[in-house]
Amino acid sequence: MALNVMTAKDVTKKVFDKQPLFILDVRNESDFQDWKIEGENFSYLNIPYFDLLDGVEEILDQIPSDRDVLVVCAKEGSSIMVGEMLAEEGLSVSYLKGGMKAWSEHLEPVKVGDLKNGGEVYQFVRIGKGCLSYMVISDGEAAIIDSTRMTDLYLEFAKEKGAAIKHVFDTHLHADHISGGRIIAEKTGAAYWLPPKDAGEVTFDYNALESGTDVTIGSTTINIHALYSPGHTIGSTSFVVDEKFLLSGDILFIDSIGRPDLAGMAEDWVGDLRESLYKRYKELSEDLLVLPAHFMIIDELNDDGSVSEKLGILFEKNHGLNIEDENEFRKLVTENLPPQPNAYQEIRETNMGKITPDEEQQREMEIGPNRCAVR
Repeated sequence: MALNVMTAKDVTKKVFDKQPLFILDVRNESDFQDWKIEGENFSYLNIPYFDLLDGVEEILDQIPSDRDVLVVCAKEGSSIMVGEMLAEEGLSVSYLKGGMKAWSEHLEPVKVGDLKNGGEVYQFVRIGKGCLSYMVISDGEAAIIDSTRMTDLYLEFAKEKGAAIKHVFDTHLHADHISGGRIIAEKTGAAYWLPPKDAGEVTFDYNALESGTDVTIGSTTINIHALYSPGHTIGSTSFVVDEKFLLSGDILFIDSIGRPDLAGMAEDWVGDLRESLYKRYKELSEDLLVLPAHFMIIDELNDDGSVSEKLGILFEKNHGLNIEDENEFRKLVTENLPPQPNAYQEIRETNMGKITPDEEQQREMEIGPNRCAVR
């Protein structure tokens, strides 16, 4: 049989639709254990490529015939070779085009709501990395929040929507992924905004995003209010958009809260994190729809693939928002933390403008799961 191909977009649809998929991952076991394609109804077999060089006969009885089968590797080459061997044995299988590198870079836009005066808010789900970015569109103008380095997709999406990008925001200086904010601003002439407390070492000009800042998008006057919410970084800033949406950056997630250690300041910033979550956010309307900059587990996805929840629900159900004892809270966010993101120091320096890695280096720096949260 002929070997078929699946794109990252095809696999994302299966994740969103909760469809079954059997994945034969031919990367090394350590790479598979560290980071894999996740779906609610996905099942897995991890056999390193080198163990299959002499043939696939020994694994044929482990490959199901009642669901789609996808062979996955880092860049696609090994998965094509293994997939062809399975196809020669009469199995119907596909390989992942571009491998895990393509999976890491795929962005899926999802509409998350309407604005009061006719605009829309879109969430860009980076399904393989757990990153979430946003575009607010109103009356032919757009603002982008926490963009990834895959800038062309935002530019093309805005063009399709007939919107001119006027403002680009980063809620904080990112440590897990490279921001595309400055590049988008340069290409479009948009204003680039960054919290000044996170910008002490940056090498470029920016607009200071400070508490009380209002930015109008479109002639319908949609205000993006900057809400200073330190903790993940000292400058972390949230946005309340149209009095309806809370873009929480990396402070608050659906199933977890932000970690304060990525600049080596966990002990110093834990108090800021608690005050942001337990005081500043408590003053906000519980009806605000929380739109975070990341998700940690696939269970956080809604039925349409978006990631969001009402603030009031999170105050009821998110463990990180319900720790009365301050010492217990401090212990949660400073001890037993997950591994830090790959190359996070180099990513921070890239986002400061201190180093300029090429595209392949940027890919390698970002490979791996999202690790911005504590649970």
